[in-house]
Amino acid sequence: MTTQHPLCAPAVVTAVEQAASAHRGRPWTVTGFTDLDDRASHPAGILHGAPFSVFVKLDRAASGPEQFTAELRGHRLLRERAGVATPVPVGAGLVTGAFGSVLMLEALPEVPAQARTAAQWRSIGRALAIAHRARGERHGLAEFDGFFGPLPQDNQPVGTTWAQFYAERRLLPRLRDAVDSGHLPAEVAGAVARLAGRLPELCGPEPEPSLLHGDAQQNNFLTTADAAVLLDTAPGYGHPEADLALLDYFAPVPGEVFDGYREVAPIDPGFGQRRELWRLHGYLAVLAVDGSSAFGRPFVRRVAEAVARYR
Repeated sequence: MTTQHPLCAPAVVTAVEQAASAHRGRPWTVTGFTDLDDRASHPAGILHGAPFSVFVKLDRAASGPEQFTAELRGHRLLRERAGVATPVPVGAGLVTGAFGSVLMLEALPEVPAQARTAAQWRSIGRALAIAHRARGERHGLAEFDGFFGPLPQDNQPVGTTWAQFYAERRLLPRLRDAVDSGHLPAEVAGAVARLAGRLPELCGPEPEPSLLHGDAQQNNFLTTADAAVLLDTAPGYGHPEADLALLDYFAPVPGEVFDGYREVAPIDPGFGQRRELWRLHGYLAVLAVDGSSAFGRPFVRRVAEAVARYR
């Protein structure tokens, strides 16, 4: 087992072994490790064992316990209210120590994206549509706040329309984050602020609040041989298009994903015209977190181009 990875540190391995042993009801030991850092914003991987392995993710920040607790609560909420598949926590799902905070989930037999069949891609769309069939009384989520990546996310309902909620709880907070980061030019920031004021005329028909994944970019779904599993969720009730828009905002997805969604629920014909509205908060989040990197810098242009669509 690779000893250089922080998740292979003896204190981490011991804590996970203890939690997994209690979860299983008999001794469980680590027999190997697979590094998944290239697929996560935190150090991540799989600690192998029998009869199950444990997916683990490390956060050394002081907010780590809060972030991972929100993630676990989000998984449980989607599982209980919509009946969709989310990862099973190992024990309480969280251990803390001098090493930081470690999220622990039962590892699943994954079919990687490059090996998915058309049916497995469709299963992602179907799972998302099934989640959206769960409805709420208002946009938002009164029970708990969450995180969009590492950024705190206020879920508390506000106003009476989706345009009000999206502006006050999603778009404008991310705009402030991006401005504070120093990575968003003032003229582009001003254009986003003006657009936020015009959302009531741009948002289309008022949607019934649907239970959202909340961070539905394609890497936050895992496919097994026969199911799609929702990962890294940031749930709340809102416009289904907000999830649909994020599926391919980093990279394209096959049309089968949207075909699978339509097998369960319709997609409004006007979605294509509104897609960039719902991506704006995600673009701004990238700038706030990673705007100085080669990956993040192009998002200034993506924000500017998105705003220009609605002049």
